[in-house]
Amino acid sequence: MATFATPDQLLVIIDPIARRADGESVRIAKDVLSAGAASTKVCLPESPEEFARVLARRGSRRLVVIGDDRTLTRTVSLLHRQRELAGCVLSMVPVGTVLGVAHALGIPTGAVAAARAVLDGAERRLDLLVDDSDGVVLGALRIPPLQQLAAQEEAAGAAAAGRPWLQSLVRTLVPSRPPRPAAAPQPTGPARLRVEVDGVTLVDLDQPVEAVSVAPGASGEAEVVVRPLSVGAEAAPLEARGRTVTVSGSDFRYRADAGVVGPVRRRTWTVREGALGLVLPAGR
Repeated sequence: MATFATPDQLLVIIDPIARRADGESVRIAKDVLSAGAASTKVCLPESPEEFARVLARRGSRRLVVIGDDRTLTRTVSLLHRQRELAGCVLSMVPVGTVLGVAHALGIPTGAVAAARAVLDGAERRLDLLVDDSDGVVLGALRIPPLQQLAAQEEAAGAAAAGRPWLQSLVRTLVPSRPPRPAAAPQPTGPARLRVEVDGVTLVDLDQPVEAVSVAPGASGEAEVVVRPLSVGAEAAPLEARGRTVTVSGSDFRYRADAGVVGPVRRRTWTVREGALGLVLPAGR
């Protein structure tokens, strides 16, 4: 791992969600970074387009983002699509309410600890999943039971409906789209999917499944777990490891990091070994 022994020049990009969700933590992180770095340039983008422009013009400064899992995923996705991820070392201070992916990757909890890790930490190369539509997955993707996903989406919508400021923020961050025609009712039963790992079928369409999970493992391989639908006695999960994973079948949605994607009928993920350089506390 590459260590950072001396203060550096930092470009700190602060997501608007972080500023609204916990302004005090943002202020503390800025103070710690400014005190410990040779120079700090702070940017406050207000839209996805502005965020992308700031990222593209970062120059030679070391990149630090302050925000939640969505901020982290957006940053990595943009760098990947700009084909600049391999040459970039990313640091993050987690601020917000959706932080499971950041913490699972080893980024410290708390503004002070995370900011200190930015200044004193070490670069670690992490594997990513990249799909055939050029999307990236940092942590894990899951195809949950369809009724569970529907319930989660309904709960998220209800939460936003009760918070006008959150609805306004979402409209700010997400480009407007024309209204879509009403979709056909989605099935609520178990999914029928074909899951292939390195071209070998792990489960086929004749076996209903309750859930599928795919996550970057070790040595450039993905860890795949399929839970067949159990009737009576609980069915043992099916497990496999490989570099490519393809899921196909009837329309399905999947949860990747902090978002839900789909519906799609087929998707292939490939492990990119060591694709993400992330600064973590030394020794992690």
